[in-house]
Amino acid sequence: MSMNVIGITGGTGTGKTTAAKALQSMGAHILDCDAIYHEILQNNSKMRSEIEAMFNGVTINGEINRKKLGEIVWNNPDSLEKLNEITHKYIDLEIDNRINSLKTQDADIIAIDAIALIESGQDKKCDFVIGVVAPKENRIKRIMHRDNLTEDQALKRIDAQQPESFYREKCEFIIENISKTEAEFGEKCRKFLRSILYE
Repeated sequence: MSMNVIGITGGTGTGKTTAAKALQSMGAHILDCDAIYHEILQNNSKMRSEIEAMFNGVTINGEINRKKLGEIVWNNPDSLEKLNEITHKYIDLEIDNRINSLKTQDADIIAIDAIALIESGQDKKCDFVIGVVAPKENRIKRIMHRDNLTEDQALKRIDAQQPESFYREKCEFIIENISKTEAEFGEKCRKFLRSILYE
């Protein structure tokens, strides 16, 4: 099989990470843009300086206070867009470097896992994009449990992101998460992925 670069996207709390783990269990190399962002935030002083210049006061003892930054961007769509403009260019460069490195290792499947995959232009690197969607009430419960947030805070995060219709319109494939457990959804993802990759 020739190498596939797959995009996995969807809003927070949909089960996107579970879909990525399902691919990983099938031998895929996962490029988690959220994890890459946090790595760059730690290691790239240039990006930190740009964020501090845009959002004065979010740096404490030389490090970005993610909670403080989050409070700003999740309550203001314009601020979130400005943050994304800064971070996407650094993440984009790192993704390119990692894809090129994996190509030299003869990787069969590479998956780019990103909430803003399409908005950042990362989808153009992919052979196809899978969108993960889920009912809003399920997402709220997951986010509250996962991030220890109130219902109002969870709803603000969801409302700051793209609606489900965006993913249905822009993605080649959709996986709907109405499963009762993470394990059940993981198995659903594996069956679906096998059908599009190998059948």
